[in-house]
Amino acid sequence: MPRKRRPEGTRAPNGAGSIYLGKDGKWHGRVTMGVKDDGTPDRRHVKRATEAEVIKAVRELEKQRDSGQVRKPGRAWTLENWLTHWLTNIGEPSVRRSTYVYYEGAVRLYLIPGLGGHRLPKLEPEHVEKLYAKLHGEGRSGSVLQQVHRTLRVALNEAVRRGHLGRNPVLLVKSTKATETEVEPFSVEQAQRILETAKQRRNGVRFALALALGLRRGEALGLKWSDLDTRTGTLSIRRALQRHTWRHGCADPAQCARPHHKVKPCPENCNRHARTCPPPCTVDCVGHARSCPDRRAGGLVISEVKSRAGRRVVNVPESLMEWLRTHDEVQDDERLTVGDPWREDGWMFTQPTGKPLDPRADHNEWKSLLEAAGVRDARLHDARHTAATMLLVLNVPLRAIADVMGWSPGSAAQMAGRYMHVPDAIREGIARQVGGLLWTGGADDDTSNLTEEHRAAIRRSPRRCRRAGASAWPRSSRTTRAVRRGCRRPPETGQVRPDLEPRGPVPTGTGPLTCALGRIRTCNLLIRSQMLYPLSYERIVLQLSPGRSRVLRRLRDLNPGWAINPNRISSAAP
Repeated sequence: MPRKRRPEGTRAPNGAGSIYLGKDGKWHGRVTMGVKDDGTPDRRHVKRATEAEVIKAVRELEKQRDSGQVRKPGRAWTLENWLTHWLTNIGEPSVRRSTYVYYEGAVRLYLIPGLGGHRLPKLEPEHVEKLYAKLHGEGRSGSVLQQVHRTLRVALNEAVRRGHLGRNPVLLVKSTKATETEVEPFSVEQAQRILETAKQRRNGVRFALALALGLRRGEALGLKWSDLDTRTGTLSIRRALQRHTWRHGCADPAQCARPHHKVKPCPENCNRHARTCPPPCTVDCVGHARSCPDRRAGGLVISEVKSRAGRRVVNVPESLMEWLRTHDEVQDDERLTVGDPWREDGWMFTQPTGKPLDPRADHNEWKSLLEAAGVRDARLHDARHTAATMLLVLNVPLRAIADVMGWSPGSAAQMAGRYMHVPDAIREGIARQVGGLLWTGGADDDTSNLTEEHRAAIRRSPRRCRRAGASAWPRSSRTTRAVRRGCRRPPETGQVRPDLEPRGPVPTGTGPLTCALGRIRTCNLLIRSQMLYPLSYERIVLQLSPGRSRVLRRLRDLNPGWAINPNRISSAAP
């Protein structure tokens, strides 16, 4: 349908585009998008073969203008040019080196070969989805797809922020989630075996720091003796030691790398590579930077810790402090033995010549340590998971755990969900608590050997205890007699004595915790749980003989606010 012509003598409203047929036989459209930096109108021009096509192009420009998604004037960037510019001039100066390597791998291996020819305004979500489907069909893992998705999203977000792109098409694409392997922390018995074996190693205390304090690899290798305060027993984490990959410093990296290209695949029984054998090099390969005569920005590098919260001071257990003192003495002997070749930089963990310990050698030493200790194979970072889980078992507050582990306060809850794992002992304890709460009189409530007189005394004890008051331990003789009448021993066993001594006021909602000794072997207690599970109260049964040690551990776990006198239970039990 032809466009309706405007009546003679009228003009288009302000901001409306103009469409006309040029002398070249093409249809032209012009739209005012705003004002340029110099103050002149920013008037965009489009040219199409038909009137319908130019009308569509003009409406698209007007839509971008009205929604505020106007890209900068001039020829649009190709995705390859933008990714190269973003990676070199924006990403590298502003992110950590490990993050830069993460981005660079996705750009070089997947994004430029797959999408590099598209102009930024022409890139659609369907183009990105087709790339993901192609990588998935080639057998790429979910972590690779997630790496590509994250890199492209960050790069195009920067393009939108700078006005080179109206909207980010990656935000409309659903990424493939990487398969996360559940980390299994070491048990206490496994951790003790690792520590016993580490005592025989040269830098074995370095792994004790990972298991006890949760230090990251770079943080532990970056320690110096000046960071240890033996007077206060504290350790300051101020830096990290990392190995960075080398980069070419020459003018033509492709020509420099050509003599070192891998032209044939590895044989099936290859023993050269510890991991997966790399594929043969392409013609334009620019790797092998470690062989470049002008290589730069690589090797062992001292860097900042991962975050501001990572700069922290932690207290060292006394046993670990003694181990560090012994390690210092051994290092002094090595320094005297080596003599002049020793390089004195104050590092806590060193090579035999005094140089800082290489992360690669540290990784190999960890694997050897696990094999010698007879413990399953695991990452070194799993020791950090183990340290966080042990703090959970010890009922340490989350705020204190975040300080020890070096987590930012805003992300402490998220990091706790990642690093703190519920061990089997706590899960079994939860099952016992739920069973005791819902199924009273179960297998643990063994009252088969009680007489009717004993049962009546137990039934009277809650009412008598409530009369005695629930705000503090009964002090007067009247309340003491009431408790004794409600929960007492048989006459032939002697005088009753309470087994639980409060350190302070009883928590609101609980009664005096009393227990009958002697022949009355069970009693019912209501104890406010101080654990991290939503059970406000639970009903437990104390079996004083046998099983006294289990009772003591149970009470300490459930309510650390109460002190238990084991001597009274041991001496009074039959």
